[in-house]
Amino acid sequence: TDDYCYNIVENPVHIREMNATILHTLGIDHERLSFKYQGLDQRLTGVEDARIITEILA
Repeated sequence: TDDYCYNIVENPVHIREMNATILHTLGIDHERLSFKYQGLDQRLTGVEDARIITEILA
C-alpha cells in the first residue's frame, strides 16, 4: 500500500480470490461450496472466476 495505507500499490487481489485461497488451505473446493440464501444456491466466491493466490502460500 501507499504511505497512508489507502491505495494498493502492487499485487492487488479481489476478496473472492482471498476467500478462494482460504478455502483452498482448508481443503475445500471453492467452486463446489454453496449455501442457500433466499431460496438460491450462493457461492462464497461468487460466480466469476476466482484464482487461488499461490504467491502468499508457503
